[in-house]
Amino acid sequence: MELPIIPSLPLTVTDQMGRRVAVPFPPRRIVSLVPSQTELLFDLGLGEKVIGVTKFCVHPPEARTKATVIGGTKNFDFEKIAALKPDLIIGNKEENYQAGIEQLAADYPVWLSDISNLPEALDMIRRVGFIAGAKEKAEALAAEIDASFVALATSTKEASPVSVAYFIWRKPYMVATTGTFIDAILSRAGFTNAFAKQVRYPEITAEQLAAAAPQRIFLSSEPYPFGEKHLAEFQAICPDAEIEIVDGELFSWYGSRLRKSAAYFSQLR
Repeated sequence: MELPIIPSLPLTVTDQMGRRVAVPFPPRRIVSLVPSQTELLFDLGLGEKVIGVTKFCVHPPEARTKATVIGGTKNFDFEKIAALKPDLIIGNKEENYQAGIEQLAADYPVWLSDISNLPEALDMIRRVGFIAGAKEKAEALAAEIDASFVALATSTKEASPVSVAYFIWRKPYMVATTGTFIDAILSRAGFTNAFAKQVRYPEITAEQLAAAAPQRIFLSSEPYPFGEKHLAEFQAICPDAEIEIVDGELFSWYGSRLRKSAAYFSQLR
């Protein structure tokens, strides 16, 4: 005789936006709207529960084949999401769009992260692990990442600060500055932001870059796909700067990929 399926009990939690969200515990059908949080769910052993992801959820490679692709991070396919009947949707304040999140929240439990520094990233990892049913794994992962950054800080504390301009876009030029996760991570790695007096992701001119005179220029691999062909362009503006392509995922993905970040930053230094 088959046993009846016992429905998940509701659990009311607070997300990183301060919103109260009632989610079934544990959830069985999760839609993830953020690439780094998709990877986190899989690394916590919750991949079988992930039924919907975005087209940008490239890690792990099987995420977009095992789950349904429900559009991008800023343009959801609401019909596809409805067909999936999710019992939990996980998103992010910055990476997703408010109107879409509000529409989803009218019908489903939507838990949002809001991350601008490492402690908030570690908090997100712990909270997602708890609400998704992998509390111990999440605690261990957060502790591992935290320890790696403590070791990084120890190794760089005697070194002189190095000024950096971190580019995320071209035409127009855009940099990551104060108030962003990237800026917080740069600081953790022992760098100072050449555009620290500006906020978020401002557009800058070549003249402003030359005047800032950073010691190093980081061209991120995402969201703009900077490549070797762009190095000469920036070298012409800042002849004395060291210019390199950097792994944008290790600077901006605030989930389990952070396990690899501290070692990468140590090599950059």
